[in-house]
Amino acid sequence: MVKKGRLKTVSNRSMRYYYLLALLPFLFLVVMYELLPLIMLIIDSFQLDKDPSVAFTLDNYIKIFSTLSYKTAILNSLKITFISTAVGIVIAFLGARAAHNSRGKFRNVFLTVLNMTSNFAGVPLAFAYMIILGNAGVIKQIANMYGIGFLQNFDLYTSTGLTIMYIYFQIPLSTLLLIPSFNGIRKEWSEANMLLGGTNAQFWGHVGIPMLLPSIFSTISVLFANALCAYATAYALLMNNFSLLPVNISASFVGDIKTKPKLGAALSVVMMLILCIVILINNYITKKTAKWESR
Repeated sequence: MVKKGRLKTVSNRSMRYYYLLALLPFLFLVVMYELLPLIMLIIDSFQLDKDPSVAFTLDNYIKIFSTLSYKTAILNSLKITFISTAVGIVIAFLGARAAHNSRGKFRNVFLTVLNMTSNFAGVPLAFAYMIILGNAGVIKQIANMYGIGFLQNFDLYTSTGLTIMYIYFQIPLSTLLLIPSFNGIRKEWSEANMLLGGTNAQFWGHVGIPMLLPSIFSTISVLFANALCAYATAYALLMNNFSLLPVNISASFVGDIKTKPKLGAALSVVMMLILCIVILINNYITKKTAKWESR
């Protein structure tokens, strides 16, 4: 019996070594393509483009938070991100609930459309909106023919048009993320609520939504990161005519006149810090929600 137990422990240890060996290529990729670039980016953010010999300085960060254009870029990015995330999560909640309650072909078609539209973003999405809602777009032409005022005066090439595009690609992604969480809500709870004389609004207000809060906040953090870091859609639509944080970062590395990689590194660190703050807040709220549900 002792020998068998020793053989089992030895075999378990050998299997762990095999698992570690299998993970080595993945760890190599993580270190080389994620950790090292991140460390180099942070180091570069504390150096100057004009004088690379300076080992450490906060001038880049001071410039970011004292220059109007960079402050405007941060505020514009946060504004569009918050609006698109808020609207996207509300519509996604309704869509995920409808998908959860549906059955048969409708559910399959709905999920197929969601999968297709969730991958439709970036430059193709910008061109599609230009064709539909641009100055010479299809809907604009129809509005001009029939005198539909609010569509005639709509300008796609503004922050409003950009926000609508962001909301568009936020909805399918958030809906797909929320659909599995509805499986945790049992039909017995809804039936018990009805037997006790509760309304549908009371069920969702006191049972359904509190149960979904961890999934909702996790989805919000994903949507926030998705919108804050989005670059291709905004650049394809407005290029450098609208100040956004990702567009300014790209311009610092591939500027038409002169590149500013150190300043671009500082802007990237600022964006990462914003994302980290949002993730920490999300984790804090999720933990508080879990404690509240366990009581």
